Amino acid sequence: MKPCHSCQSVIDEYLLDKQLDVLRDLTVDDFNVCADCVTIVDDACVECGGGVYVPQNESEVPDYCPACRSDLIARTGRDPGWNCDTIST
Repeated sequence: MKPCHSCQSVIDEYLLDKQLDVLRDLTVDDFNVCADCVTIVDDACVECGGGVYVPQNESEVPDYCPACRSDLIARTGRDPGWNCDTIST
């Protein structure tokens, strides 16, 4: 059992796995935070429509889930970050 990177409490893998259900291809092993230190937002990814996670100290919801961000990096060789570029007018 790993400690949470944020609060240092022991990560409850069962509880975190339940929250991660909406994030495709991710498991507890992909995270270093406990379920209390992350919020999962369903249907927020602009690529796949899946869930995204927001660390407790962040207020901005990412546009890409971790899996889609990873896919974009693999396809383009460029990291888009967690948010889409805004279109300037």
